[in-house]
Amino acid sequence: TVHQGLTVYGNKGSTDQHAYVQQLREGPDDCFVTFLAVRKDRRGASREVEPGITSGDYLHGFWLGTRAALTEAGRRSVSLVLDCLTPRTLGALIALFERTVGYYAELIGINAYHQPGVEAGKVAANEVLQLQQKLLGVLRDRPAQNWSAETLAETLGQPQSVELVFHLLEHLAANQRLLREAGQTPFDATFRITAPATPA
Repeated sequence: TVHQGLTVYGNKGSTDQHAYVQQLREGPDDCFVTFLAVRKDRRGASREVEPGITSGDYLHGFWLGTRAALTEAGRRSVSLVLDCLTPRTLGALIALFERTVGYYAELIGINAYHQPGVEAGKVAANEVLQLQQKLLGVLRDRPAQNWSAETLAETLGQPQSVELVFHLLEHLAANQRLLREAGQTPFDATFRITAPATPA
């Protein structure tokens, strides 16, 4: 396990000011900000939101204003400015960040391309899908029976997975693949298989 790395948060324009900028300016001084800006607003004329001021002007103003507010508080930032947003410039930006991650990892002595945490998530997701197939098999074998998550988990031989079974059942019911009958609490709900849809 490597207890090292950068935690990355992202936000867009002025809509996320309250979520991040207050913390960045007034909170612990333990991070830096990377601003991504595009000079050309869009193809064609930009819509005015006030006389003589476009939505692009607002975004541009909030970039410069937020950067100034952070600088005033002694907070570090770097700005990457594109002349216009095109497939080429977006691809170049992605490539830049990919290489930045690789160089940063090299500097702190870790392999950025060995990601056992990601692989563990993929393995766990596959196990969840296999469990879903098993529970659907049980439900199809006994279509007239109503099942609680607890009973189904025990039948599957996985009583420790009752919460996971519950979430799978709720997901399937929300997507019309199971019939759900409410109980006194959400965990008391029961489920059974629905008849396959008749082709139109």
